Amino acid sequence: MKERREAGREPERKRAYKNKGNAKKRADQKPASLESEKKEKREIKVKRSACPYSAKCGGCTMIDLPMEEQLAKKKAWVEECVGAFGPVEPVVRTKNPYRYRNKVTSVFGLDRKGHPVCGVYRRGSREIVPVKDCLIENKRADEIVQDIYGLLASFKLRVYDPATGFGTVKAVQIRTAHVTGEILVTIVTAGPVFPSRNNFSKELVRLHPEITSIVQNIKDNDSSMILGTREKVLYGRGFITDELCGRKFRISSRSFYQVNSLQTEKLYNIAIDAAGLTGKERILDAYCGIGTIGICAADRAKEVLSVELNADAAQDADANVRLNGLANVTVYAEDAGRFMQEMAAQKESADVLFMDPPRSGSTEEFLEAALVMRPSKIVYISCNPKTLGRDLKVLTEGGYRMKKAVPVDMFPFVEDVETVCLLCR
Repeated sequence: MKERREAGREPERKRAYKNKGNAKKRADQKPASLESEKKEKREIKVKRSACPYSAKCGGCTMIDLPMEEQLAKKKAWVEECVGAFGPVEPVVRTKNPYRYRNKVTSVFGLDRKGHPVCGVYRRGSREIVPVKDCLIENKRADEIVQDIYGLLASFKLRVYDPATGFGTVKAVQIRTAHVTGEILVTIVTAGPVFPSRNNFSKELVRLHPEITSIVQNIKDNDSSMILGTREKVLYGRGFITDELCGRKFRISSRSFYQVNSLQTEKLYNIAIDAAGLTGKERILDAYCGIGTIGICAADRAKEVLSVELNADAAQDADANVRLNGLANVTVYAEDAGRFMQEMAAQKESADVLFMDPPRSGSTEEFLEAALVMRPSKIVYISCNPKTLGRDLKVLTEGGYRMKKAVPVDMFPFVEDVETVCLLCR
């Protein structure tokens, strides 16, 4: 009599044969988890950036692009914005695209877990990305920032927390002079109280004897600006000096000074050469900042009038004129647009106008004043092709022609580009 089979059960022989077949199939197939892991490793290998912080920071958007591609994109951007007004020359490249920033700023605060951190703001947010070593920043400056961060605990100093209003240190800024090697450290605090400031400064100088000066900057508000308006010198003179185009410049914490020293020399030489100076010209250096362009051009001109609205910057410019022993440069702490209108009302003019406005470009009042004064040549130095194109439209409609535009790669790995434009009547 045949044995009764249990419902739902296969014969042992058939099940054994079937399991043997399945085992063979499994042996021929790689586990899905292993395949997925290898695929992820391949993707990571392809996507790995030259900078370990680039994915979170978002600052150097071109860090993984070949240099030729970066320059091509920058030239295309300039051509798109100003090409309709005249020819755009090839981008003036830099020999070494790394470690060019002579000004390093690191913000201090708390991460999401409440731990103290220092670094940079994530692009488009107020979240701090901890960065210890940036590929475009001066290496000594980065090391000084990290040592300041490391000293906070031993001096029982807390980073500032905007949510509670407690804490002392908000940020640190390091400025390094390219030629002289002098270093200015600015420690930004939430108020005038800075416990053990003298001992803190002594310890920092012991760790870094190359530091020339240390300044406490007091910023008692939560605005987006890094620096406040009040300062106290803790060590040294409170400023550093550097050399540019053979001239000396005094640089304080709040001075505007181009961040790429080597490319700045190229930029200013291109601008001054474009003006075609013979030694007989009267120059108006508008938006002069600490006086760099006018002072660099002074030995090729008869007279230089440097105009700057910011009183602190104008004071630095005046000091730089004296530092270089120049008798043909005069600094005016005034609005450049009004200054030109007054010159025109008095039937005075300038042969060449140098203008280096902020990223937002020039103002309607300034451009109108320039058209009234009518200098023979305008040399426009811009860090924003978009606002440059907007302003060129006004100037060309007012009777000027753009003879050429020369892009200068002042900011490798970053989308920004500086441009020198020559306009003639």
